Amino acid sequence: MNVVFLVMVAVAFLFAAWHQVLWVPVEGAVAPMAALSTAMIESAAGAVDLAIGLVGVMTLFLGLMKVAEAGGMLRILARLIRPLMVRLFPDVPADHPAMGAMILNLSANALGLGNAATPFGIRAMQALDQLNSRKGSATDAMALFLAINTSSITLLPTGVIALRAAAGSTDPAGILPTTLFATIGSTTAAILAAKLYRRFSPVGTAGGEDENRAADASPDVSDQDDTEAAAYPLWVSVTALGFLVALVPLAVLYGRFISPWIVPGLMVFFLAFGALRRVRVYEVLVDGAKEGFQVALRIIPYLVAILVAVGMLRASGAMDALVGLLGTVTAPLGLPAEALPMALMRPLSGSGAYGIMAAIINDPAIGPDSYTGYLVSTLQGSTETTFYVLAVYYGAVQVRRIRHTLAAALTADLVGVVCAILACLYVFGF
Repeated sequence: MNVVFLVMVAVAFLFAAWHQVLWVPVEGAVAPMAALSTAMIESAAGAVDLAIGLVGVMTLFLGLMKVAEAGGMLRILARLIRPLMVRLFPDVPADHPAMGAMILNLSANALGLGNAATPFGIRAMQALDQLNSRKGSATDAMALFLAINTSSITLLPTGVIALRAAAGSTDPAGILPTTLFATIGSTTAAILAAKLYRRFSPVGTAGGEDENRAADASPDVSDQDDTEAAAYPLWVSVTALGFLVALVPLAVLYGRFISPWIVPGLMVFFLAFGALRRVRVYEVLVDGAKEGFQVALRIIPYLVAILVAVGMLRASGAMDALVGLLGTVTAPLGLPAEALPMALMRPLSGSGAYGIMAAIINDPAIGPDSYTGYLVSTLQGSTETTFYVLAVYYGAVQVRRIRHTLAAALTADLVGVVCAILACLYVFGF
């Protein structure tokens, strides 16, 4: 991350400096370096505003998470999909709270809940950090979890559907099949990339260090026996997986009608579950909600750093230059020049990508129901703001050495873009 940050800042500065040297003063025009300075200040302030804006949603959902944890939901979920999770995360004990927290985070992402998934992810990272014997350095489990998180399978991209409807689309939920296809491809790539790249980024230099870490993270033989006894029968896990698969056609057919019920339904479900499990839901929710403020303060420095670098790239014109250079190459491949800024901006800035998508689908010359409109909508719904996710989640547990996480996440982003193009060409290629 250190190298990436320095490269982003250096490219933006050099690009703006070159423009400044060639700049001819015009009345009312802003000098390139002055624009760069303004963007830096505004991006830093915007990062703080963003973190403060997250306090509310973090407070609410971390409180609900605490209720679920107190009622035993995380343990139930971890036991339910144990056959899959223990293979994906062999270093994490099957009954560890991290398992349930990761499941809730991925489920929230699948339902397109956006920021509502963040508290679950932060709770998962905090639980994974308990197993980390090298504080400040990402474990294999952390890297894999974040790679999957940035490419999570999405059943209901609710925010994108709402924006398409507002833009006058006759088929706002038409991106459900293309988004699902793209996220299945990107999630598969994320898992394979994380498993492959970890070989090139070892945790430590000492020969026995990794073995000791794995031994510390794994339960002993008696613990494993207890976990096996506590696990649900295989048929229960298969039935649960079949139910999840059955939700896919429902999401495609009725996603537009289901989406407004998701967030209120989650709150009622968590509170009802806690009450049935004899949890004092109000006291537990308030106690868990206190963590929201602490987490928001911890992530501010990380958000400031990455958002300032992204703001510099945009203000310097380096992003526009890259789009102009690549546009002529990508257009024949199904990625029009109008959609290219979206593909490039999405991993860097969620608000920037959202603004680009809104501008494209509201453009009368393009519209939401054109190929380009469907493509940018699919890209918004099937890819994640990778640098933001890494800054927030790793910042919450003070991890600075991210190892192969960024490489795996960007690989998933690339595969997600390719799959989105293929899906849109097949479904909307008119």
